[in-house]
Amino acid sequence: MFDSFTNFFSGIIPLEAYMVVSLIMFFSGVYGFLSRKSLLMILISIELILNSIDINFAVFNRYLYPENMEGFFFALFTIAISACETAVAIAIVINIYRNLGNVEVDSLNELKEDAPEN
Repeated sequence: MFDSFTNFFSGIIPLEAYMVVSLIMFFSGVYGFLSRKSLLMILISIELILNSIDINFAVFNRYLYPENMEGFFFALFTIAISACETAVAIAIVINIYRNLGNVEVDSLNELKEDAPEN
């Protein structure tokens, strides 16, 4: 029984399987970005989108150009940019929470200044 189990999973995973996982991650991130009202949940949705792109970079590099490493370098670059974006976004969310007491998107209109009158 164990031999048939290892033989089943020892094959190469097809490109389409990775693409399906990436597609599910991407569209769940887009749905979360468009439907959530909390800034933290929107930030998590953006991270899902970026991670699905990283999967695409790595998979296409592995299947199309296995001798090169450009896709992995692009994925590492995207991860670094994502970490910087997350740090800045968390700082902004903390500042909004200190000023307003919540992190809902609907309450961000309270931060607008009135237009100066001429």
